[in-house]
Amino acid sequence: MDLRARINAGLKDAMKAKDADRLSTLRLINAAIKDRDIAARGTGEEGGVSDEQVTAILAKMVKQRQESARAYEEAGRIELAEKENGEIGVIEEFLPRQLDEDEAAAAVDAAIADTGATSIRDMGRVMGLLKERHAGQMDFGRVGPMVKQRLG
Repeated sequence: MDLRARINAGLKDAMKAKDADRLSTLRLINAAIKDRDIAARGTGEEGGVSDEQVTAILAKMVKQRQESARAYEEAGRIELAEKENGEIGVIEEFLPRQLDEDEAAAAVDAAIADTGATSIRDMGRVMGLLKERHAGQMDFGRVGPMVKQRLG
């Protein structure tokens, strides 16, 4: 089942269960996907967004909510931070499993070997390969310094 179908199935289940919080998060996901569909039609792309693009949308949504939750916590608005964290949990159900530190390190080493990177100037190629292979599976903000350290 493709990602879009899984999200729609989750939406129907949330409606049946009358789970308002989950339902609202799934509707936000669908709205973001439809926005990307509309933007793709404007540029002449056919067939709508792919699963990879949906994964990228979901990863971006998680990152936005993490930043919001952090800001709410710093401002002492714990209830809003908890709401954001709840949305993160729903969104992450549709993302691939995140790589742990050891797996991320192995992926970085493999990408460096596969690109033949030898210096910091090759960092862009390594990061591009990692994003291609592991979209939605790792936090590239954390992986960037790891690549830099290995190449530097």
